[in-house]
Order: sequence, then structure tokens, then C-alpha cells
Amino acid sequence: MNNYKDKIAITTGDYNGIGAEITVKALNELNLPLDKVVIISNPKLLKGLKNNYEIISLPVNEIEYGKLSKSSGEFCFKSLKMASEILPRAIVTAPVSKEALHLAGHKFNGQTEVLEYFLSTNGEKAEMLFISEYFDVFLLTRHCALKEISITNEMIIDKIIRLNKFYNRNIKYALCSLNPHAGEDGILGREEIDIIMPAVEKLRETGIDITNPLPSDTLFIDAVQNTIHGKKAPFDCYIAMYHDQGLIPIKSAAPYNTVNTTIGLPVIRTSPSHGTAFNIAGKNIADYRSMMAAIKTAYRLTAHQESIFL
Repeated sequence: MNNYKDKIAITTGDYNGIGAEITVKALNELNLPLDKVVIISNPKLLKGLKNNYEIISLPVNEIEYGKLSKSSGEFCFKSLKMASEILPRAIVTAPVSKEALHLAGHKFNGQTEVLEYFLSTNGEKAEMLFISEYFDVFLLTRHCALKEISITNEMIIDKIIRLNKFYNRNIKYALCSLNPHAGEDGILGREEIDIIMPAVEKLRETGIDITNPLPSDTLFIDAVQNTIHGKKAPFDCYIAMYHDQGLIPIKSAAPYNTVNTTIGLPVIRTSPSHGTAFNIAGKNIADYRSMMAAIKTAYRLTAHQESIFL
């Protein structure tokens, strides 16, 4: 197998969705050098691609835009498996359908979990970090039902220490509370008192700059307003207890340049912050800005001072 350590591997996601379309549009605008990219897809999905990038071809069945299919779910799974096997510089993934993955017999909650399955060889744990130009959001829990959310002292400490190692610089963290109004001194829940604050104190002992747990209904106001006016948020990274708590504000503030980033694994992975958009698939009207941001972020996080976006 070729050496892909200097290339970004791009998967095109569910072929019944907009993945191939936004990949082609993003790559055509970026016009990256041929030696920077390998696409894991199928040539017939990549019509209109201007540059002759290397393609690792996987078989596809009949394309039925907007429809769930077992075969497209299998294609997505094999694309992620191949991306993991070639060990590239980074992986950029176009959106997949979790339902299609499940139809194909792959019972994962998303691409993050699939990549963790294939890339974690020494117990590494995948974490979800959403990166935008003005602030980031880290999720303490990922794709799970609200009723299944469980926050522990040890989990908070472990995940935030690993997050801090990823940044490897002085970062100001804002921590969301779990309960409304940060629990109102135990009236609305004791998690802030019994679990979260003891973890915060331990983290501060390690030198991490982190707030007390703060009510998320007001915590993000300045971050969103600053983003609208092109200014940095008061904190570098906002740590959310669960999925929608963190993603509603960042996707509202920066819908086209928020990048879903998987950290903690041997290979960095980025992805646009939207789904397969089955409702507009095949119409050639999909917005590709988030996919373009995902490709740029993958290079920025792995470039080590090199820039190809001058």
C-alpha cells in the first residue's frame, strides 16, 4: 500500500446524500496540490472534479438520492475502514446516515465511534471538539439519549486533561452546568455541588484555567454576539455536558465554518457540521463552505507551520 502520511484522506459519505457534491465543490475551490489529497470514494460519484487527485475506489450500487439504503451504509463503513487502514496525515469525512449504517449491520452511533473502533489500538478514546474561528466547543458526552447522560468526577477530570494536552497552550475554558441555573445551590440538582465543582478544583490544581459550572442559557451570549461582530469570544473553549447544549450555540453563531473535529486518536479527523441533507441531494445546490472549512482545519491542525492556503 502507498505511503499516505503526508496526505489528507477524504471520504465522500453517503452517496445518496450531498457528500460527493460538497467534496467536489470544496476541492475545486481550494485547488490543492495533487500530492496533498487522496479521495476514498468512487470515480462516478466525483463528476466535475477538476484536478486528477488519487482515488481509492470502492464499489457503489445504484445511486438513489434522498433514500436510505443498506448498500450506501456499507459503502460509508468501508470508506472509514479504508481511511483508518492507510493512516494518512488526517481524515476528512463527508456526512453519513446513522440509519444507513445500522441498515448495513454496523451498530455505531456515528463516524466518530467507527473511527475509534478502527484507530484505537492502545486504548485511545475519541473526543468531539467543534472548532470555529471565534470559539470552540468540547462535548463531555457525545451521541446518546438525554436520559442516559451520566457525568462523573473522574470523567470530567480525565477528558479535560486530555483536551488540554491537545491544545498544548494556555487556554481559557468555560464550563457549562448540567442543571438549569447551575442547580440553584442544590434546589434544581446537586451535580454541580457534589460532582462538578470537586472536579474543577482538581483541574485548577493542575494549572488549567477553568470557570465554575455556569448556566448555559447565558454563558454563550457573549460568544455568539462576538462572533456576529467578528470578534473572539471571552473564552477559547466552552465545555458542554451534552450534545445540544454546546452545538446549538456554536452552529447558530458560525453555521458555515464550524468543524466537527475528532481528537484523541492517532489520526486527526474533521467533518462538516451538518448531515447528509437527503432533501436536497442530487440538486447541485448544497452549500460546501463547512466541508471546505473541514479540509482547511485538517491541514491547519497537522501542518506544523506549513500552510498551503496562502
